[in-house]
Amino acid sequence: MDEVNSNHIDYPKNRWLVLAVLSLSLVIVMLNNVTLNVALPELSTDLEADNSELQWIMDSYALVFGGTLLVMGALGDRFGRKGALQIGLIIVGCASAWTAFYAQNSTEVIFARATMGLGAALVMPSTLSVVLVVFPPNERGKAIGIWAAMAGIGAPIGLILGGWAVENYNWEMVFLINVPIIIFALIVGAIIVPRSKDQNQRPLDAIGAILSVVSLASLLYGIIEGPSLGWYDSQVLVSFVIAIVFGFGFVLWQRKVEYPILPLEFFKNQKFTLGLVAIALAMFVMFSFMFMQMLHFQLVRGHSALSAAIRFFPLPMGLMPAAANSDKLVAKFGRPNVITTGLVLVSAGLFLFTMVEVDTNYWQIAATFVLLGVGMGLTMAPSTTAIMDAIPESKAGVGSATNDASREIGGALGIAIGGSVLNEIYQSNISIPSSASANSQLIESSFPAAIKIGSEMLAKGNSEGALLIASAKDSFVEGMIGACIVAGCVALIAAFIVKWKMPEDDYSNEEE
Repeated sequence: MDEVNSNHIDYPKNRWLVLAVLSLSLVIVMLNNVTLNVALPELSTDLEADNSELQWIMDSYALVFGGTLLVMGALGDRFGRKGALQIGLIIVGCASAWTAFYAQNSTEVIFARATMGLGAALVMPSTLSVVLVVFPPNERGKAIGIWAAMAGIGAPIGLILGGWAVENYNWEMVFLINVPIIIFALIVGAIIVPRSKDQNQRPLDAIGAILSVVSLASLLYGIIEGPSLGWYDSQVLVSFVIAIVFGFGFVLWQRKVEYPILPLEFFKNQKFTLGLVAIALAMFVMFSFMFMQMLHFQLVRGHSALSAAIRFFPLPMGLMPAAANSDKLVAKFGRPNVITTGLVLVSAGLFLFTMVEVDTNYWQIAATFVLLGVGMGLTMAPSTTAIMDAIPESKAGVGSATNDASREIGGALGIAIGGSVLNEIYQSNISIPSSASANSQLIESSFPAAIKIGSEMLAKGNSEGALLIASAKDSFVEGMIGACIVAGCVALIAAFIVKWKMPEDDYSNEEE
């Protein structure tokens, strides 16, 4: 395949097929973010993992993935984006296969998940940066819309696949299911994905790379651990201090060095900066919402993991067409108006969700999911296009990595803050029967534990177990409503910022 460079004129004729392969690679990364969620109970039993180890099985992937995104994007620009994509897929595939066949304890699974995060950090920026260089300007909006749609549906697909694997096989299948998909993506990608890189061959900013990894990883660690350890815990506070110090050092170094890993002048472009803000806040809402709904469907409504995941399906059904066709709406109404409308729809969906009760009909919930999906699609795709339009093709990998990092940080904040709001309201509302007072601390700190203890009380003939379960469910729903109000306000504030500050596009000179 001929190499595509930043001065190319002839775009690949099979670019839509290239996009399909890139989309498949992207979905692999996104589903790995959430697939393991549904396997945690079985994994905990099989490997005798405690709560701390289970937390690290989940967090190790997110920490390494989010912390190394900027570096991996820069490596793709410098040495080749196709190579970064292929190597990343090989790393994820090998780590997945090794875990499925050989992992014997939680430490080995944590290590494997961290390795998968490293591979994913190579894959995700490469997918979007290749899209930027293989599509002409007049098709990029459509192509990035499809890319954003695939990024948006990856998590729901991951929940469904994880639920299917656990219900029909075991937790190892959650890892093994990646392997044949990755092999297919590798073979097809090797044939049709063109090579591209920064033709200027600038030296890699090693010091900037180290500073970015430490700052991003520390920030994510603080956000992830805050809800469980407490926001004033010394580990959390130290991680935030490290993130600030190294982040400040990163900014100073980027201003000083001749070839920065992330040129700070990108942030002078309001489309770039506000696109990042919109993406981060949209992911804040989406990950917060998905985190709550898996508990809602499984523990409040009593569905299995697979059944709960399937009930998410209306959300991607709204998101996919909205994201894929957002370029047409942007051309007609302007990017700020489309993104603002998307955020307003997200906010409206969340506020409507505050009407949900323990016994609310599912179809009312499904309609709200569709509304949220449409809003997400209209937000994420045009915001991503705004980010990528603002950077030169030579920095496509770094631009894509910055976009991806904003998604990770926003999603982590959504789970952390949304979970904290939910827990605070849950703890203040839960009513514990006298016969369960010995477990009051555990019941107050864990909604799943409250349901389990209540069920055990009922099994022993203690009728107060039903009272505990009913109170726990009501308290959880109250907490979920509170978290939805917070997320809805975040979306509404983001809508005002975008409408007020994001500049309009000029389509008068766009390539036909």
